[in-house]
Amino acid sequence: MDNHFKVIIIGSGPAGLTSAIYTGRANLRPLVFEGIQPGGQLTITTDVENYPGFPDGVLGPELMDLFRKQAHRFQAQTVFQDVTKVDFSRRPFRLWSQEQEYTADAVIISTGATAKWLGLSSERMYMGHGVSACATCDGFFFKGLEVVVVGGGDTAMEEATFLTKFATKVTVIHRREKLRASKIMQDRALKNPKLAFIWDSEVLEILGKDEEGKKSVTGLRLKNLKTGDSSVYRTDGFFVGIGHQPNTEIFQGQIDTDANGYVRVKPGTTQTNVAGVFAAGDVADSVFRQAVTAAGTGCMAAIEAERYLESQHS
Repeated sequence: MDNHFKVIIIGSGPAGLTSAIYTGRANLRPLVFEGIQPGGQLTITTDVENYPGFPDGVLGPELMDLFRKQAHRFQAQTVFQDVTKVDFSRRPFRLWSQEQEYTADAVIISTGATAKWLGLSSERMYMGHGVSACATCDGFFFKGLEVVVVGGGDTAMEEATFLTKFATKVTVIHRREKLRASKIMQDRALKNPKLAFIWDSEVLEILGKDEEGKKSVTGLRLKNLKTGDSSVYRTDGFFVGIGHQPNTEIFQGQIDTDANGYVRVKPGTTQTNVAGVFAAGDVADSVFRQAVTAAGTGCMAAIEAERYLESQHS
């Protein structure tokens, strides 16, 4: 069958392309469905300074292009298509993309998780230029500056507390008059002298400037939800801390996911509840969500897929 592969990898971030490198080197000739956003979330990141091996930093899209070239070197095939449907109830596994059917002896899911955004046009305009959804990734760039975090749950409190290591002041903006975060996270945040709070307010617009092609955030237009008054608040950076959504819609009913939609894997492995189906990267990781950890689990998934395929023919 022309559309049959030993391994099909769904997703093309650090996890998916690392899986492709390893399965390619194992002579498994994998097919990678890169999706409509090839390279995953790193393609909307400007500077990546915390990926090992790049002491001067590297642009997110450039890093993913290097991953892809390395996968191609080992005869991985990549296509810029989404998988729209899967059937893991029979073997070989069946997948559909652009109305074509594909089959695979093993599948690696690396579809990632998408940060939840407010949906403002100005948010997209300054994304990667002062707007971020990952304090761990981008906090260092705001050393000595003032930043804002929007949100009131555990994610927002974690982001805000982490950012106090770099920023001189971190202001949390929340739509309600009290936080939704767990008690321990609230106590930690409320006692932090570098944290300030603006209650009962929403962000209407992110303000910024574009000087000689270099964009930067300068402030926010806010609305007080109790009084209806609007105001401008000065800031150097804007972090969205309202959570992430794993990209697992097409796998519902096919494999086990937790209450938030993340793929469940057996502890210490990338194995799902379906033998021969593996999950790597942010799609199965609600804790770390880093390029380097995603790449690590991509390696694990590839090795486990290779071992699984060997066991089927022994």
